[in-house]
Amino acid sequence: MFLQQVINGLTLGAVYALIALGYTMVYGILELINFAHGEIYMIGAYLGMIYLGALGWAAHGQGAEVIGWGALWMPLLAVTVLSMLTAAGYGVAVERVAYRPLRAAHRLAPLISAIGASIFLQNYVMLTQGSTDKIFPHILPAPTPIWAAVPITPIQLLIWVSSVLLMAALHLFVRKTRLGKAMRATAQDRTMAALCGIPTDRVIVTTFMIGSGLAAAAGIMAAMYYGVAHFTIGYVAGLKAFTAAVLGGIGHIPGAMIGGVLLGLVESLGAAYVSGEFKDGFAFLILILVLLLRPTGLWGEKTG
Repeated sequence: MFLQQVINGLTLGAVYALIALGYTMVYGILELINFAHGEIYMIGAYLGMIYLGALGWAAHGQGAEVIGWGALWMPLLAVTVLSMLTAAGYGVAVERVAYRPLRAAHRLAPLISAIGASIFLQNYVMLTQGSTDKIFPHILPAPTPIWAAVPITPIQLLIWVSSVLLMAALHLFVRKTRLGKAMRATAQDRTMAALCGIPTDRVIVTTFMIGSGLAAAAGIMAAMYYGVAHFTIGYVAGLKAFTAAVLGGIGHIPGAMIGGVLLGLVESLGAAYVSGEFKDGFAFLILILVLLLRPTGLWGEKTG
């Protein structure tokens, strides 16, 4: 049972880590929390189902048992890429509408604006897609363990591999590319970066695009794992991912990754050995403890 809960926790943690990266990247540059980010994750889940339907897979319902994993990875990759690109557009819209006009305002103003964007996106999806649960197309095989001794299902393995690849790609992008270096310079001192000729507006937009794309990928993974999506799933998932970002050190990209994994493990083990009814409460208990005992997070640095 312990091993099973650890595997479940790692799966949850991989999803939380991808969402938390969006929070920590935006905070690192703007020092503001994008509370509409959870809704981008929710939209990503819906986009995955919409694009699967557009490709005809939702109607046929052919899974890996019928066509094999070798032929299934291509449509899943295409759907994920399309969903990430579309979600990146939503991220740009949030930045342009909720943040850019208020960039010089009091810090409370963009925070309230982001909450308003979150409520708007929730209601937008509810009105366009309906208020009932949406079932993810049954194209994946039944969750049969790959090995009897290690209860890992193909869906869990897919989530792990995809998350690690995306997080590794982000790390290499931030560390090795010119735009990534511009993002780090803007995060360190936005005014000085602008004086040095770095297009800070473009950097900020790119940050929102990357964070939104990662959140959309997480939404598709969660929808595949649970088999269902709802227009309210972004609220709780967003708060948990925010907790993961705070746990790792808000603004610290590797910390957000590790914080997401730790949060997933604590939530899964707590639900198994303490109480499943308080599953969501463990995340917020961690948030309270971190804010009280180490406000900068486990890997964060003091800024003042």
